[in-house]
Amino acid sequence: MKSDDLILIAVINNRRDFHIARTEHWYRIPVKSAPKNLENMGYLAFYLTKVFGEQKWSINYWAEVKGCKIVKRMELLPYEDDHPKASELYYKVEIGDLKRLPNPIISRRGRRLVFIPTSMEKFRSAKEINDLYHESPLEDKLWLEFRRTGIDAERQYYVAEEKEKYCLDFAIFCRDGNVDVECDGDIWHSQPETIVSDNARNNFLTSRGWSILRFSSKDINENMLDCIDKVRYTANNLGGISIMDGELRRFKDDDSDEAIQLDLFGEDF
Repeated sequence: MKSDDLILIAVINNRRDFHIARTEHWYRIPVKSAPKNLENMGYLAFYLTKVFGEQKWSINYWAEVKGCKIVKRMELLPYEDDHPKASELYYKVEIGDLKRLPNPIISRRGRRLVFIPTSMEKFRSAKEINDLYHESPLEDKLWLEFRRTGIDAERQYYVAEEKEKYCLDFAIFCRDGNVDVECDGDIWHSQPETIVSDNARNNFLTSRGWSILRFSSKDINENMLDCIDKVRYTANNLGGISIMDGELRRFKDDDSDEAIQLDLFGEDF
């Protein structure tokens, strides 16, 4: 097992599928919605949803991938041959024995997930779901600074309504509104078609009450403290960040120290 080995975080939302993974050693993924580079994944880990009681919203188990092939759903679940998706194609991912993590990787907000491809290095060190994302160095750098300065955010968070669906680099939930923080690669986001797409996206989110902050590569690499200031000022203007147990997190300045101070306040702040 190497640090750059790839591991796919998959979702199990019912006890039957968990039983199959544990006793029959396979997991199914619809071909039409399978993540990219599935064939390169050496391991699977499983995010358990609310039906799993004390283990809900967390990753507790992982396994080595032994093989992968495409079959019809009815071949995997022959006793459901009348299922509407019986003839659809699925990847049958064959796995080894489930291994249990010494400490679960949790979702602090109990969020819904889609597949998360990540590295074994990140998987080994992750304490929460947001530590796993393996999208870009810019996002990783900003995420580490968010953690250091006490800014609670969710990475790769989907906002959807009817036919519209957008993935936010970072979502920050505040008392009086939410903040979308985007890391804009200088080349990609300067292309004309991307500008049009970004404008449509911004209009959709703004009309639904989101505040949007966009930071370029230069902003993040050369002016990180200014980025953090803008995020915390925006969060403060929206009543503070909503965290666990109904508390709010608000920030205060300290010109004598680069470290960001924070305070926790109740609703009557």
